Amino acid sequence: MQKILRILIIVAMLITSYLLVLAWRDDYITGGKPAPPTATAPTAASDVPAGRGTANPASDVPVASNAASTVTQATGSAQQLIEVQTDKYDIRINPMGGDVVYAALRDEAATLNNAQPFVLLEDNSSRVYVAQSGLVGRDGIDGGTARAPYSTPRYRYQMTANDKTLVVPLTYQKDGVTISKTYTFTQGQYPIQVAYNINNTSRQTWQGQMYAQLKRDNSKDPGLADKGAISMATYLGGAWGTPDKPYNKLKFSNFDEANFNVSTQQGWVAIVQHYFLSAWVPHGYTASFYTRSVGNDHIIGLMSNPVEVAPAKQLTLTTTLYAGPKDTHVLRPLAEGLDKTVDYGVLWPISKFLFWVLESLHKVIGNWGWSIIALTLLVKLALLPISNKSYYSMAKMRAIAPRLQALKEEYGDDRMRMSQEMMRIYKEEQVNPLAGCLPVLMQMPIFLALYWVLVESVQLRHAPWIGWIHDLSSMDPYFILPLCMGLAMFVQQSLNPQPTDPMQARVMKFMPIIFTAFMLFFPAGLVLYWTVNNLFSMVQQYLINKQVDKQQAAKDAARNVV
Repeated sequence: MQKILRILIIVAMLITSYLLVLAWRDDYITGGKPAPPTATAPTAASDVPAGRGTANPASDVPVASNAASTVTQATGSAQQLIEVQTDKYDIRINPMGGDVVYAALRDEAATLNNAQPFVLLEDNSSRVYVAQSGLVGRDGIDGGTARAPYSTPRYRYQMTANDKTLVVPLTYQKDGVTISKTYTFTQGQYPIQVAYNINNTSRQTWQGQMYAQLKRDNSKDPGLADKGAISMATYLGGAWGTPDKPYNKLKFSNFDEANFNVSTQQGWVAIVQHYFLSAWVPHGYTASFYTRSVGNDHIIGLMSNPVEVAPAKQLTLTTTLYAGPKDTHVLRPLAEGLDKTVDYGVLWPISKFLFWVLESLHKVIGNWGWSIIALTLLVKLALLPISNKSYYSMAKMRAIAPRLQALKEEYGDDRMRMSQEMMRIYKEEQVNPLAGCLPVLMQMPIFLALYWVLVESVQLRHAPWIGWIHDLSSMDPYFILPLCMGLAMFVQQSLNPQPTDPMQARVMKFMPIIFTAFMLFFPAGLVLYWTVNNLFSMVQQYLINKQVDKQQAAKDAARNVV
């Protein structure tokens, strides 16, 4: 039975290590150009690249479901960009089509100890990732050979401390129809309202469709730029959701699938990366989702059903553009399932609960590192009744180890007789040899769930603890925590009963070394949890061992008297 116990513990630890290694695996990143360390915003016509994306924006426009647009305006790629600054964003809008071609998040640092804001959207020679929208169809103003050239009162907008909202109006007129494309920014919020107002003063009915899409190339995830040489691979690709199917992932490599055809009155489309995402959410109309890939560029978007605007009438079509961190509190109200882009994997119920506890502790403590330690203590307290019984059984196994060794020497190769005598001793001492593996087995799901909490929760990005730990979501730069964890694991192992089988004993001695090697490049917060857990377990096991040793000494003394 003791042999089975050891094997179970070894298998549990190896499975955990294997699952953690799988989390490294680059299942979703398709490769491509590396992202620049720090991106810069295009501010004028000279900064607009003369190759991809901006130079020929009409090539990105989806085909309408009815008639093709007859727009033939010149592309005019040398347009001055519209600069928008809010408390959350630094934005650049290209008046040729009115697309967002640059978005920097002012509350998020590009990398650790870097004052520059994190750049989510950009369009330059290093990376293409933009949010596009327009009107297509019979009377659409985009497509064909060009995008609509919008006019704007000025080319710089800035939100002041007293502004609740900031409105950026873009206007285009054609054949008696005035198209107003309006960006509305709200102070303290990431969601951006994008509205198209079609004012038909002509004598004919206007007909068209609105589309909103995201375009990204194969460049690497810049959210991993400061995660070390061995960074944790997280999902990079498309996603979409409807009330019936709240969260669905679609890899870039599958964007050309012909069978992707979703139509809904409520839903969203997005491109997801580590800690951040961009998304379009339609409002009040039926939209069809689509994807396609052109070369290294991948597009996911939505298109409204054809709409008509009678003469002397107006119609407004509205969408929400989100470009920001994957914060469940912000994403949940926007659309059903959008908060699931914070993907905690198969153990998401445990991960969500752990994050809720961790976030609640952080509100009181104010430091994520100490909150992780407090979480570890709470987990230990919750498992205390079971772990006490398990450690008590392990202590009893340690105390009777000399008697078991004596049985081995006495009965030698008579395994049946030795097993019978071992079972007699187990029954006499009320020992369950399998109970010792319960603490390890019960910690494994918590350990894996906490891993995804640290990887996926943007709140822990660049979160410091003490001293040399400046980012709990990244590896320990000096490997101090993993080495402390390995030492604590070794000491705890010495408190447990040693295997009678020499091969098992050698394997168990190597387990702290193997586990330390696995943990060298994992998030410091995860290593902190496991180290503190081992320390608490070590103290718990030591105290129980002392208690059992006294009890066993009394029993041995009584047995000798008899």
